[in-house]
Amino acid sequence: MHRIGVLTSGGDAPGMNAAVVSVARFAALYDMELVGIKRGYNGLLRKRKHIEDDMEILALDTVLDIADQPGTYLRTARCIEFLNPDVREFAVRNLREMEIEGLIVIGGDGSFNGAMALCNLGMPCIGIPGTIDNDLAYTERSLGYDTAVNVCVNSVRMIRATSRSHDRVAVVEVMGRNCGDIALRTAMCTGSEILIVPEQTFNMYQIANRIESLMRDGDTRATVIVAEGVFQNQNMEPFDAYEYLSARDPEWGKKHSPNQPLDSHTLAKALRYMVPGCEARSTVLGYIQRGSAPYAEDAAFAFESGALAVKLLKDGIQEQVIGVRNGKVFFMPIREALGLKPKFDKNLYDLINAL
Repeated sequence: MHRIGVLTSGGDAPGMNAAVVSVARFAALYDMELVGIKRGYNGLLRKRKHIEDDMEILALDTVLDIADQPGTYLRTARCIEFLNPDVREFAVRNLREMEIEGLIVIGGDGSFNGAMALCNLGMPCIGIPGTIDNDLAYTERSLGYDTAVNVCVNSVRMIRATSRSHDRVAVVEVMGRNCGDIALRTAMCTGSEILIVPEQTFNMYQIANRIESLMRDGDTRATVIVAEGVFQNQNMEPFDAYEYLSARDPEWGKKHSPNQPLDSHTLAKALRYMVPGCEARSTVLGYIQRGSAPYAEDAAFAFESGALAVKLLKDGIQEQVIGVRNGKVFFMPIREALGLKPKFDKNLYDLINAL
């Protein structure tokens, strides 16, 4: 191949820029020209007035300094239109007009489904997993996950310092829409006493009882780690937050509506009423989990996956995704990878909530 493309799609993840730099370096090694596609699959559709707003030649002197930068230099965005088969055919025509002979896609399962569709239309694609949630079943970790966990661990340690100082319970919300891996790892690394994840239904009264028991034993600064997907999916046994809180705080009831969906702030407020002496406070870590420079694990994986992705295209191998198995970088067919179901480690979950 003489010219290949690379894009970042879906949510941004630490290490995406490092992976792009790795792809650029190894493309140069094999005398391939590299084209950066901007804003995910949107760039393939040539939506902008000027082509340089959709595609850019990535010379080494352009990208070498972005490896340590957070976010993604190529930008990212969802592209609903790409679900349309006609739109995908249009994208392939644009790639061929640009003389791009292969594409490297950095993203999650939605991005990989798009890559598989392009392969079916004759455009060779290789996928690099880039999602902080670590929700791709075929690989032990995805690009950005380790960095997101490190950011969470550092943040929770600082929050626990204040919790100790004030004898307060901390409710800390981390990312994880359908996957509790960030929450699980963060809880393990920080000694947090309670873990709530999308994979397991939780009960407010059991959590309150657990906190009350910990406080009786002298632990007045317990930490509750909760993944955001719990609230998005309302993954809990029946608990009417509005009814419970408005009965105890009429002013709160005036400011909120019936069937008030639970969130981390409401959870902390409810715990203050449910547990005598509990001064629970909540913190939502949010986008800081995405906005860090990649830690060592992600930077190393970005280097290896970029190298392997370019080599696969050079060798005429397509429709593959790159991952980590038993600590080693490997590749497998996209279709097989997407067919695997994530497995949650319930044993570790039970241990955290029991200690």
